[in-house]
Amino acid sequence: MAIRHYWSMAAAAVGFRLVLVLFSRDLHLASRPEVSTPLTSLRRLADGYWLKHASMSPYSGSMYHGSPLLLSVLGPLTSKRSGGHHSHIYCSLVFVAVDFIAAMLNQLVNISAGDTASLIYLWNPWTIITCVGSCTSPIENLMVVIMLHGACSRLPPLAAFGYVMATHLSLYPAILILPICVALLLGYGPDTPPTKVFLQKGPSANKIDISDNGKSTIQKGFGQFSRKPILHFILLVFIWSCYVLLLNSVILNKVGGLQEMFEKTYGFILAVRDLSPKYWYFFAEVFDFFRSFFLIVFNMNIIFMVLPLPIRLKHRPCFLAFVYIAIIAMLKSYTSAGDLALYLGLVGLFTNELAEMQFTFILFFGYIGVSLLSPVMHNLWIWRTVLVVETVSSMIKHHRKLRLLIKA
Repeated sequence: MAIRHYWSMAAAAVGFRLVLVLFSRDLHLASRPEVSTPLTSLRRLADGYWLKHASMSPYSGSMYHGSPLLLSVLGPLTSKRSGGHHSHIYCSLVFVAVDFIAAMLNQLVNISAGDTASLIYLWNPWTIITCVGSCTSPIENLMVVIMLHGACSRLPPLAAFGYVMATHLSLYPAILILPICVALLLGYGPDTPPTKVFLQKGPSANKIDISDNGKSTIQKGFGQFSRKPILHFILLVFIWSCYVLLLNSVILNKVGGLQEMFEKTYGFILAVRDLSPKYWYFFAEVFDFFRSFFLIVFNMNIIFMVLPLPIRLKHRPCFLAFVYIAIIAMLKSYTSAGDLALYLGLVGLFTNELAEMQFTFILFFGYIGVSLLSPVMHNLWIWRTVLVVETVSSMIKHHRKLRLLIKA
């Protein structure tokens, strides 16, 4: 559904970001714990870049825990030689461009709600805060959106690139391989349960589809089961992974190595070594002899939650990915506003299916209240849990109504 004056509203969102970039230092968002984490802080990236140029490992000490690729891309922009106090503006301009690209890809993921989803992503307050907050979360979110776009468009090279880069930058998107493979394997596109139902009824399903407004449309080659895209995807994931490791090895040549990179990035994420201010209430009170077991349970909890979901939502791979992303935002070790911005921005893809969702009024104002009480309550789990439960329930009800409509 096209929105009038879409490009005017999109340009206004970009312009609003550019205005905030000029006053970003006065906003002091870089020091906010809900915006910048030890993994996404641009200040820490600048320290890592300085250490690398001093012929030392960027992971020396306990400052930088990000990707070496980000050092090569954003590091020169954080250098004092690039403009002193203007260096953070250059990085923010990059993040503005990244947000715009992510919004455009978000528009292409779902044709019926593309404009709505794109504008929700651009005007989401948390997305704007993340964009001007001197953190690398917008780049991580862009890789996830690229992955979803590639999978829903049945473009294995693009899906594999986004998957490898998102996993390399943040680790947790690795669990998204299941919905991505389902989307590529079944070929439903974003989400088309009517095609699935027609395939169960007969071969005419390949030519007929019923949209939400009851009109019939013609589809060709949609909903075809094929293993070729998934095999292509797995092969490309392996190739991209080798290429990323090779680039990291070149960047860290003589100033560290891949083993140190894994220890200071993935090891740092899983071990939760920095207790200020993330999850201090979990780990500060844990006895030392119990800490290892607690870490195992903490990290495995996310896997236990995502495994049963494909049983019921395998016909909705794009929505399944959205639920996974929301669960990651709840349970990852270092959550930030960027995680909140991503899944709230993606919820616009399902405006038609979630139109009858319950408790929307309570959820909307609950999120506003939690946001205003940041940083004390920005990571309050109850609102995210309720959102996941309600969206899943609404999607299942929507699917049941479609099945009844088709059977009738």
